[in-house]
Amino acid sequence: MDRIVIGIAGGTASGKTTVAEKIFEAFDDAVLLSHDFYYKSHDELSLEERSELNYDHPDSLDTALMVEHIKELKRGNAIMHPTYDFTNYTRHPVLRRMDSAKIIIVEGILIFTDSKLCRLCDVKLFVDAPADVRFIRRLTRDVTERGRNMQSVINQYLSTVKPMHEQFVEPSKAKADLIIPQGGHNQIAIDMIIDGIKKKLA
Repeated sequence: MDRIVIGIAGGTASGKTTVAEKIFEAFDDAVLLSHDFYYKSHDELSLEERSELNYDHPDSLDTALMVEHIKELKRGNAIMHPTYDFTNYTRHPVLRRMDSAKIIIVEGILIFTDSKLCRLCDVKLFVDAPADVRFIRRLTRDVTERGRNMQSVINQYLSTVKPMHEQFVEPSKAKADLIIPQGGHNQIAIDMIIDGIKKKLA
């Protein structure tokens, strides 16, 4: 069975996860794999030291492992992937099983910055949103869902998120087959993408 890998990139809080989930929900035979699962653990560091690391640089992720896992999924094999605890800045000790599917959706801010990972994507989507909108969404998310305080989110955004976006994420937009403005709110674009995937499968 031919399998399609759909890569969805975009800046932090741009709406890429929403787009990925809407595509995932449109198909019965699909899986959704997040690059966030593959953050390196750094258990040798204290919580305070881990909180100060740069999590927006490609080196913060074990992308090589993700590449191998996508290859296994494309072969029809199941994988045991890591998951990440954003509150404690470390990986969960338990791996999760993911079976293969006809549609493999891969999402993350930096997935198009790695050439091997980028080449595995049959369809490459970039979700775009203005910087101020992304910052407000990230601030709200990190405070309500990830146990952060407002000042720490602001400091991280200014020190690493913004400069890393400009250095790595924004240039990777050029590798996309399609750019989606307004993120998950752009239902017309999402519907067109879903229809295009259905035609590709047919």
